[in-house]
Parts: sequence; C-alpha cells; structure tokens
Amino acid sequence: MPVTDTLLPTPPSGETRPARRGGVAAVGLVLGGALSVQFGAAVAALLFPRTGVAGAVTLRLTIAAVLLLVVCRPRLRGHDRSAWLAAGAFGLALAGMNSLFYQAIERIPLGPAVTLEVLGPLALSVFSARRLANWGWAGLALAGVALLGQGGFDRLNPVGVAFAFGAGAMWAAYIVLSARVGGRFPGADGLALALTVAAVVTLPLGIVDGGAVLLDPPVLALGAALAVLASGLPYTLELLALRRMPTATFAVLMSLGPAVATLAGWLVLRQALTVLECVAIALVIAASIGAVRVNAAAAGRPEPR
Repeated sequence: MPVTDTLLPTPPSGETRPARRGGVAAVGLVLGGALSVQFGAAVAALLFPRTGVAGAVTLRLTIAAVLLLVVCRPRLRGHDRSAWLAAGAFGLALAGMNSLFYQAIERIPLGPAVTLEVLGPLALSVFSARRLANWGWAGLALAGVALLGQGGFDRLNPVGVAFAFGAGAMWAAYIVLSARVGGRFPGADGLALALTVAAVVTLPLGIVDGGAVLLDPPVLALGAALAVLASGLPYTLELLALRRMPTATFAVLMSLGPAVATLAGWLVLRQALTVLECVAIALVIAASIGAVRVNAAAAGRPEPR
C-alpha cells in the first residue's frame, strides 16, 4: 500500500530504528504475507454464513492472539508509556481494519473490496507528498474507481463500498503503527500484545453475532486456519519485512494486494470479474506503485536550499 518513509513517525530522542535490509528474503516475506492474508480473507467469507461477520472477526483475532501469546510469551515489563500507547493504538487499528474489511467482503467481491481499500493509503501518500506527479497517479486511481462503477455500484453495494473505504483508512494506520511497534518491542512481542487488544475490543460483538456456534469444533478448526492465514502469519511476516527494507519498497509490494485478492476470490469463492473490472483493478495497482516510486525518488533527492 502506498505509504512512504516520510509518513512514518520519527523515533523519540535516543531511540534508534533497526536497520532495514533489502533483498530477496525481505521481498519473499512481503509476498508471502500478501498471499496468506488474501487467501485467509477468502476462507473468512466461507465462515460468514455460520458465525456472522463479527463472529468471524472475533475468531480470527482471538485465536491469533492466543497463538502469538503462547509462542512469543511477550515480556510485560521494561516498556515505557509511549510503547504501550503504540501497542494499544496498533490493536485498535487491527480491530477496525479487520471488522470493516470483513463487512465489505460480505457485500462485494474480494478483488474490488481490496482495490477500494488500497485507496485509503494512496490518498494519505498523495496528500502528504503534495507533488504534482502524485496528483496524476491519484487521477489514475480515480479512473480505476470510475471503471469499477461502470457496471453500476448497485452491483458492488454502496454500503460495502463505504466499509472498504473505512478499512482503507485503518490500513494506512496499520502500516504506520506496525513500523513504530516493530521498533519498540523485540521480535513479535508488540504484535502479540496488539492482537490481544484487538481481540478484547471485538469480543463482545463477536459473541452477540456468533453465539454458541463459535465453540463448535468444525467452526473452531476453520477459525484457527483463518487466524494463522489472515492474522498471525501475514502480520508477523510484514513486521519482519519492515525491519529489512525501506517502507516505500514494502508499499510497492503491498500494492499488489488487489491482484492477489482477485485471484483468491476466483479460486476459493468462484467470484468472476468482468474484463472492465480487471482493468480497473490494474489501474489502481499502477497508481499505487507509481505514487510510491515518485515519493521514494523525491525522498532520495536533497532538499532545495
């Protein structure tokens, strides 16, 4: 997704950010995370008829939090107030991103949902950079959205579209907060704590929506698979990738999310898209990558005196 290094918060005085190393391994981490999360979203759609959307979100986040707490055993002492605030904010972003996105994919196909979701980080990148080239890329993205609406947004469901936009805003917050938490907690400790916050926040609605069905063994098994595919594995891979590569490079790779989501929707959910919709998705992907590359190039130039 299109977020550049300039959008990341500056570390407090005396705090050093871990060195970021590029390379094939880091690229593999990002692409592996993208494949995992989008195919996990397709699995989640299979759960909706049994658990409801909020129930599926609760299963995903709660099981993922428990698994990471057991594996990481995060240390609770030795963290300052700012670190805890970052972890808490990260957890709220995770809860919002998952809840809004799942509400979206219940109403519209997976590929268009992720395409619209990407517009949130893209808009953040454009407005923060304030460069003419970025506005050109934003125009290309808007052309893609216009093409998505050519078949009528009734097909896409306006409520689902609104949820996808909301998820996009939370996605941008996730990128910024993931980098900050990754720099303040060792390993995946910060992620484990943030997922715990997200699980607690979503638990009440999940219980109301899913009820006793959430405890059925087949549902729990599917929920466990969802937690690993869509939360634990991709978030861990992305957090580790952000320590090894520039955020702009990470954003370029994450911009391929709509294409991966379209593939997952077709293979798992049999969601067919028209040629026009595929072209629209390609335009948004191109706009996301273009905006990131412009910002990254500008960041490498010296400031005018």
